[in-house]
Amino acid sequence: MPGPYGPYGPGVGPYGTPPPAAPQTSGLAIASLVSGAVCCLPPLGLVLGLIALPRMKKRQQRGKGLAITGIALSAVSSLLMVLAFTTGAFADFWRGFQDGMEDASSSAYTLNLEKGDCFLADLDSQEPVDKADTVPCTRPHEGEVTGRFQVKESTTWPGVNVIDQIAEERCGQLNDAYAMDTWDLPESVGIYYFAPVKESWRDGDRTVICALVSDGELLERSVRQDASTLDSQQLHYLKTMNAVDQALMTEPEEDADEDLDVNKKWARAVHGAVTTASADLRGQDWSDPAGSRIALLTKDLDTAARSWHRMATAEDADVFWEAYDEAFEALSMEKEVASRSALHLQTVPPGADSESGSDSGSDGGSGSGSGSGDAGSAEKV
Repeated sequence: MPGPYGPYGPGVGPYGTPPPAAPQTSGLAIASLVSGAVCCLPPLGLVLGLIALPRMKKRQQRGKGLAITGIALSAVSSLLMVLAFTTGAFADFWRGFQDGMEDASSSAYTLNLEKGDCFLADLDSQEPVDKADTVPCTRPHEGEVTGRFQVKESTTWPGVNVIDQIAEERCGQLNDAYAMDTWDLPESVGIYYFAPVKESWRDGDRTVICALVSDGELLERSVRQDASTLDSQQLHYLKTMNAVDQALMTEPEEDADEDLDVNKKWARAVHGAVTTASADLRGQDWSDPAGSRIALLTKDLDTAARSWHRMATAEDADVFWEAYDEAFEALSMEKEVASRSALHLQTVPPGADSESGSDSGSDGGSGSGSGSGDAGSAEKV
């Protein structure tokens, strides 16, 4: 009795012979189609299609339509490739491809930024900044990393205000050590940092990354001025005179008429910095002509120290103000500029030339002084 599959059963021909096999699809035809569709392999697709057609006829294979399509696509793609080479379009495409790959490879999480990296990032974003594009410092960039540190003051989330306070203090120190010649800093440059947020702190993030960032025009050079770029005499001079600048910058908001005691305390600090600077400059073996020019500067520092001592011991505001004018007069900018020139350091004081002060210098040197710019931060994910 015939079964449900006919008299011979499933898959069996008469007398037990299997039915004829269905024709197979040519692998060369498939390869021709794929190669023709891939823009960088059109000649290969053309060759494979031309080989596939006669072989399919002999071997009774399927895929003629695939091979013909592959040949057509390959012919069109080959023609376009020839035109691209002859018109220079391919060279433009390749340059664009390389630039894209370079940009992609330069993109990094802010957590991976290292000291000396120059970068571009969306610093004006209201959202946490977690990525930055690192670029050579000779190319336009917004900021430069001056260092990084771990927050160890707390094991639990201390809050944004505490993180900011720690970051501003520590980053200020790292920035001062990284860009010692602050006369050479563009006025638009100020402190910036990438700090942990509560979510990243929970995941173990304790890293603060410090930077100097321009809030004006993009920078096109490194602002680094430290032991890696300065000689021993430049370093000694900058360390010495920067201490005086830092003491001067702590002048109280209240003047002597409002709070004489706090101003006398400030005067004592400046007196100590000026006295120490004079001794440190005299203790260095300077090369000529720096030696003779710095000798004149130390005389001015000694004169200024006497005035700062009078301010620190003033019995009333009138005495304080009289010595105040004498003290700043004695801190001669002329002598400092001459000393800097001899050491091949920046000679234009901050604010003296807003357009070119940050780029000019004596004999292409670097410099020292006080930077400007507001503090900023970026919470990173």
